[in-house]
Amino acid sequence: MHNYTRTLASSAREVITRREKAPQGDGLPPGHPRIASPYDTDARWGVKRDEFWLGYKLHVTETCNDASPCDCRRPGTPTPAGQPRRSHGGHEANCPQLRPNLITHVATTDATVTDNQMTEPIHDALASKRLTPARHYTDSGYLSAALVVAALARHGIALVGPLLADCSAQARAGDGYARADFSIDYDTRTVTCPQGRQATSWTPCTQYGKDAIVVTFATNDCGPCPARTLCTTGKRRQLSLPPRELAQAHSAMRAAEHTIGFQADYARRAGVEGTIHQAVAHGARRARYRGLPKTRLDHVFMACALNLPRLEAFWNGTPLDRRRTSHLTRLEPDLAA
Repeated sequence: MHNYTRTLASSAREVITRREKAPQGDGLPPGHPRIASPYDTDARWGVKRDEFWLGYKLHVTETCNDASPCDCRRPGTPTPAGQPRRSHGGHEANCPQLRPNLITHVATTDATVTDNQMTEPIHDALASKRLTPARHYTDSGYLSAALVVAALARHGIALVGPLLADCSAQARAGDGYARADFSIDYDTRTVTCPQGRQATSWTPCTQYGKDAIVVTFATNDCGPCPARTLCTTGKRRQLSLPPRELAQAHSAMRAAEHTIGFQADYARRAGVEGTIHQAVAHGARRARYRGLPKTRLDHVFMACALNLPRLEAFWNGTPLDRRRTSHLTRLEPDLAA
């Protein structure tokens, strides 16, 4: 597969040919199965913005329980002199303050696997361990309207996070007509462009294995349109729309992203960035072993090791320092002394 391709000749006979450089030949094999290192045949090339690396991806899930407004203390913790000891009245086990934030799941994949491909497998793994969250705060890469609807229907999980930005040419330009600028009516199956023209066709179809709707405008409307350069470079404009249920979920999420309540709620996810920083400080950027199975096991051990100091702080009543202090700031007391 890496060096040869199989094709069918006109006589239906299978022909095996050696891969040649593109564009004349078949070029390289797809990135997912392509061997990138002779030393680690499971490693793959990955890219995120301007960063390239050869290896794997690590996905971390942890709890983010809010602290209780009460000032209770754990059993066995001494009470400071002159302060009354408050009690929960027997519900200490249900107090969020008495629950440490722990890593509940880690997933390791090769570097070509996208984040949104891991959302459902992570939910299935959490459900198998009876650790399904009521609300799951994720990065934009793990989100889409389809995943939000599926997670709620399958596991009762409310996915919370900002959606990825529209990456179409019109949206990137900033002054073009993106899909959000069109008026869509699912009841009457009509789509109206910003210039007031209606689409001439509404065709349900399947794209990349998913249900979609293709809307096409007439060439007679798009050709003489004064805003044609803002809309399309072709003879007419076409739009691919999601089904009604996904479109409604997408619109609701877009509207919620700009509210103060959403931003305050989503701030809980900031804790996992600190956990990722801890993992990086313990060598998560560099694989210690060769092969995906050993690397995955190494990440599981690392998660267990990161949970140990959290449990130690929880059992001994040590409060968590939730304020990040730089190295220079920590040096100030020593310099003052």
